[in-house]
Amino acid sequence: MKRIAGVAGRVRIGTPDPSLTSASGVVAVAELAGRLGVVQALDEAIGTVKQRDRGLTVGQLLLAVAQTQMLGGDFLSSLDRRRVDTAGESLSLVPTPASTTAAGLAARLRPEQLLWVEDGVSELVGRVVGLLPAKRRTVLLHGRVTIDLDGTEVECYGSGKQGIAYNYKGQRAGRPHIASWAEAGVALGADLLAGDQDPRPGAADLICGAAATLKTVGVTGRPVTRGDVGYFAAEIAWAALDNGCDFSLGVMRNQAVWRQLATIPDAAWRPAKRMKGAQVAVMDYAPAGWPPGTRCVVRRVKIGAEQISADPRSRRRRTIPKGQLALALEGVTDHAYAYSFIATNCDVSTGAKAVAHEAWHRMRTSIEDRIRDAKHGAALRHLPSGNKTVNTVWMWAALLAINLSAWLQELGGLDAGDGYGRAHLGTLRHRLLLIPARIVRHARGITLRLPPGQQLLTQVLSRLRRLPSCT
Repeated sequence: MKRIAGVAGRVRIGTPDPSLTSASGVVAVAELAGRLGVVQALDEAIGTVKQRDRGLTVGQLLLAVAQTQMLGGDFLSSLDRRRVDTAGESLSLVPTPASTTAAGLAARLRPEQLLWVEDGVSELVGRVVGLLPAKRRTVLLHGRVTIDLDGTEVECYGSGKQGIAYNYKGQRAGRPHIASWAEAGVALGADLLAGDQDPRPGAADLICGAAATLKTVGVTGRPVTRGDVGYFAAEIAWAALDNGCDFSLGVMRNQAVWRQLATIPDAAWRPAKRMKGAQVAVMDYAPAGWPPGTRCVVRRVKIGAEQISADPRSRRRRTIPKGQLALALEGVTDHAYAYSFIATNCDVSTGAKAVAHEAWHRMRTSIEDRIRDAKHGAALRHLPSGNKTVNTVWMWAALLAINLSAWLQELGGLDAGDGYGRAHLGTLRHRLLLIPARIVRHARGITLRLPPGQQLLTQVLSRLRRLPSCT
């Protein structure tokens, strides 16, 4: 056998070089946070939790935890691993605390202070909007404005965790409940619920906070609160109106809805936008107790009988009227229609307006994308502590991380300038943040020696440093 000589035998591993870092992109996060005054805004909103002015403030804690999540940290112990990178720490705006320190400080927050985090985020959203190019700012402030509501399940283990309960799937879980500004792609407010808690009672507070933020930022249009069938409640519709918003909410498929569906004439159906085989119509259905002027937009999709599952637990079967379902399963007809319903007070007075509204409502997947980014880009897929207050701080750090990711790309010139084409945090991490570099100190300055090739960090830092400071 011929042996091919390699280099492995000639390679030696020397002592670690403290001037090397695996995450030089943290300097971009530091530059952005410094320009926006992230720590200052959060501290002014939340207040202090310590009698002596020493150690980290709450704003510094939130930024440090969010930054660790942006760099791929999964648990509180990731803070300890982050501290080992001394070169990268020297580039950070705030020091990274030990995991025990972070948990202890987070546990000190009072319930009202957790609510005030939203005020700090509101201030930051206003500062970012003020730094955007005029065209983008005009679109956000004077175009259509949407408050999206949604929640997600975070499965947890261990019976001793506070604020955790069995959900409908039989999992022990917490339930982050989030309100976002769809067009800006940022989270505005959030609550951390137990897995068995209904999100509807707390939705009014989220709408109130989000609407107040939009008003403070300078939005001139009338926002629309958008949610799926989990937010089918008259109280949410009224809460939207009370806070100067319209509403567009999914409707539960009850007997009253099915009866009213039969009154739609065949000529009323119009082809839906960007959804093959779907049709849209409007019916005069307003659930009891809902605001006057509520209308119901209906979408139906033609489904072949062979596509209908025989399993009675199938989710699609619940979208088909029982009569049609029976005929399709028995082979009497070769198709059936699956229906979805939207209750709204928006203008759907013509067929074209109804079609446009249904297509817009279908785009509520934007908040699902925010949640997906918070779970897989940041670390909201875990609730790492047995203390509910610490887990709430962790949730807010994850939401701050995805907001910083959005602002970093928008202000750093990485997206298209209209909010579209924006990378997820996981992608940004590998393109910009986790870039190895050597730190060279000379004449009281710091130089980053980056790897060969085109690096985004130079471009992003150049853009960020041209921004005026908000502090």
